[in-house]
Amino acid sequence: MMNLIYHGKLAILQRVLPTYRAQFFDLLAESCQGGLTICAGEPRLREGIETTRQLKSALLTPVRNIHMLGGALYMCWQSGLIEWLNAQDPGALILEANPRYISSRAAIQWMKKRSRPVIGWGLGSPALTGGWGGIRKSIRLNFVSRFDALLTYSQRGAEEYQALGYPTERIFVAPNAATARPVQPAIEREPVFKIRPCLLFVGRLQKRKRIDLLLQACANLPMDLQPRLVIIGDGPELTTMQSLARQIYPIAEFPGARHGAELTQYFNEADVFVLPGTGGLAVQEAMSHALPVIVARGDGTQDDLVRPVNGWQIKGDDLASLRETLRVALKDAPRLRKMGLESYRIVSEEINLEKMVEVFVGVLDKLGK
Repeated sequence: MMNLIYHGKLAILQRVLPTYRAQFFDLLAESCQGGLTICAGEPRLREGIETTRQLKSALLTPVRNIHMLGGALYMCWQSGLIEWLNAQDPGALILEANPRYISSRAAIQWMKKRSRPVIGWGLGSPALTGGWGGIRKSIRLNFVSRFDALLTYSQRGAEEYQALGYPTERIFVAPNAATARPVQPAIEREPVFKIRPCLLFVGRLQKRKRIDLLLQACANLPMDLQPRLVIIGDGPELTTMQSLARQIYPIAEFPGARHGAELTQYFNEADVFVLPGTGGLAVQEAMSHALPVIVARGDGTQDDLVRPVNGWQIKGDDLASLRETLRVALKDAPRLRKMGLESYRIVSEEINLEKMVEVFVGVLDKLGK
């Protein structure tokens, strides 16, 4: 278990509190001697973000999010932040490094008046293009320059903040983790497939998950490589995808939502985990079950997680790329077994909730000296 302890009270400001972050915040709270207080509001209805107010160790203060405009012009004002800070009186504050959350500036100012550290936390700062790119870059730099340090999800994010102009020595990478370090030993699978290889997807069935591409890619494979395809989850696209499967890949299975021991059984039976679209917290869970993974390339949060030694990152929305990757993966069982063991090593030793907490507390400790 982690040895570092933050000896003060830590505050974290979030626009929303996603359910998948609860375990991380509770674990972080256990490393904060003065406790952890979190402030968060609700998302817009159309965002489809699953949120929670259930925390075991951290204290949550709900606030009202006022959503303004939309698209590239979206902004959010969170009412009640100063009242929250006055009541909690934290020794350090971590908040999202997003200048669109305009009320954050008031929270930063509150901390600065008291000479207390403020840490930004974000994906990175992708290059901006277009006629307003220079102005938007200046706004970003002006905002992040207020932070005493920046925490980012990936090495790509760190490089983007460096390119923006933020000091390199104040940027720290805390790889985005969704699961704890596995406690069970790595599964040792047979060096050959059973009747046919098993391809597994786990997640909410939404358009952006691109299950349609997955079904098409499997249908386009040579007959001897066509896998047992198991699609676990529920969501607005379930009926549509079941209908599509009946037309082009009728052997696809849709068990519905599964949890706990039932879900573990599917992970244990699988040979490869695939995420053809965006999002997908089950990737790390799959890796903890010693599975190689195929994921669509996204915002950089999976760059450090999915490497040539344990999987493939493919072009998003690209049927040909997905099909070719499946073809290469499904013809070599021994290679998949080695890659799966490397997946297990990565989530066991490098990218897990415990490691993420260590980085956060380490940065707090550094700023406190």
